[in-house]
Amino acid sequence: MGYHVIDVAALPVTPDRPSDRRSISEAAGLENLGLHEFQVAPGEMIPLAMHYHDEQEEVLYVVAGSVSVETPDDEFTVPAGDAFVAEPESPHNAFVPEDADETARVLAIGAPKVDDVHAYDPEADR
Repeated sequence: MGYHVIDVAALPVTPDRPSDRRSISEAAGLENLGLHEFQVAPGEMIPLAMHYHDEQEEVLYVVAGSVSVETPDDEFTVPAGDAFVAEPESPHNAFVPEDADETARVLAIGAPKVDDVHAYDPEADR
């Protein structure tokens, strides 16, 4: 059996990301679930670009603030206490608008934990 209590604030910030990302799943050595906390300031994105996954289901649970999520067809506003769910092969890009009043805190959950992310190219989809 294995249990972990993780001080998320003490985790290192992942370098070269557009917002502060701390990997809970990495700290716990999780093999089947990706779990990350993001602190996203106004004008920052969560992912590196609009993307999709082949197999992974992704959930963005907004703990504080509000996040906008762009898809090829629409833009969603996700307030604190709500979650945005992206099924496999569903392009999305999450961000906090530049004119937002506060930093958002978001838990990103992905399963299965596979490296199946692809940048979305709308021109290739035509």
